[in-house]
Amino acid sequence: MRCDYFEAGVCRSCVLIETPYARQLADKDEAVRRTLGEAAAGARWLPPVASDESGFRTKAKMVVGGTTANPTLGILDGERVGVDLQGCGLYPAQLSSAFAPLAELIARAALSPYDLDTRRGELKNLIVTVSPDGELMVRFVMRSTEALARLAKHLPWLREQLPSLAVASLNVLPEHRAVVEGEREIMLTERESLPMRLDGLTLHLRPQSFFQTNTGVARELYRQARAWIAESSPADVWDLYCGVGGFALQALGPGRSVLGVELSQQAVASAQLTRDELAAAGVAGATDARFVAADATAFALAQEHAPELVVVNPPRRGIGPELAGWLERSDVATVVYSSCHPGSLAKDLAAMPSLRPVEVRVMDMFPHTAHAETAVLLRRA
Repeated sequence: MRCDYFEAGVCRSCVLIETPYARQLADKDEAVRRTLGEAAAGARWLPPVASDESGFRTKAKMVVGGTTANPTLGILDGERVGVDLQGCGLYPAQLSSAFAPLAELIARAALSPYDLDTRRGELKNLIVTVSPDGELMVRFVMRSTEALARLAKHLPWLREQLPSLAVASLNVLPEHRAVVEGEREIMLTERESLPMRLDGLTLHLRPQSFFQTNTGVARELYRQARAWIAESSPADVWDLYCGVGGFALQALGPGRSVLGVELSQQAVASAQLTRDELAAAGVAGATDARFVAADATAFALAQEHAPELVVVNPPRRGIGPELAGWLERSDVATVVYSSCHPGSLAKDLAAMPSLRPVEVRVMDMFPHTAHAETAVLLRRA
């Protein structure tokens, strides 16, 4: 894949873009093997899952720079000047086609880009997500609600330009800190969630819910987890860090109890909505699934009994010593671990020596970078 931005030196985020993709994938698989080392000794390594080389990202987190009349959507350079990346090849056409109308909306609604040096301005980031059906969610991350009325006034115009726009919101991030979004979300549309249809399962993505940014590879990750769970045939399953319920809802089965635990209330509401839809459709096991909003580690440590199988899909820091220690001491027979950081995965595996990796598979969620998603099936020795 060639990239004019990379060749011009204005964006170097895809550090491996000049390496042939087949070599990237092989090197990434080998790097994960080295990192896991003895912690995964004896495991069977399944072939890595490749991604499309371009157009694979279904979420764009665009820093807004420039001026109200001429905004940039992309990143900030070393001098904190906006670099426009509307033509980035990582985004599919259904997503990137939204950038020009959004840039025009900024001018129409007089949304002033936030300036890091002066700490003035309102609009910090645009977060745009496209569903497998081509529908869009747009979130305006702003310092305050000062422009709320203007956004609402110009929203009909934006919907004319983007007929696929399904969900829009204003996210409030008043603090001057290096985060993408704030805690408060104000909906601008009647619809509050974006349907993400994967293999017959419709997950509902709300503005502050996590979802993999590479939907094609996420589909393969869910398929792999579903196969491992079916092979294990557990009576009960916990999905810790369950997000919108992707893994938990793959685990449904006749007579099987499924529990999802997630800190985000929005994500839990999304998971419950999907569960209710499946129950109404008569899907076996849907009525035996429930979701709770709680910290995954605190929840597990407070329970008197453990399930037969646990799925964990933690952030980059991993599950940590407390949860790993609980799993090691418990009578959980099987763990399905989805990791986005091989280093933290290696630490967690070392802390659970009684749970041995049986199969490992690298999933390339992030082509052209050194980042890797790794799925691991562990069974108690």
